[in-house]
Amino acid sequence: MVELFRTNDPVLISFVESLLRDADIGCFVADQNMSIMEGSLGILPRRILVDADEAERARRLLRDAGIGGEIGEA
Repeated sequence: MVELFRTNDPVLISFVESLLRDADIGCFVADQNMSIMEGSLGILPRRILVDADEAERARRLLRDAGIGGEIGEA
């Protein structure tokens, strides 16, 4: 899996998960449980991971949705 992007914004994470799910692109939100370690302050960003073979399609989808500026180009 490769990192698509990282953010502290739970609304953006939910939106991206919905976009990817509707496009049948599997994803994993890493570091969700780190809020326990940080005291639920939202300091540590969560990472959206996708399969390497779906990464370009996922990036294109986010660009088309107008949130391409959030994408990590790894």
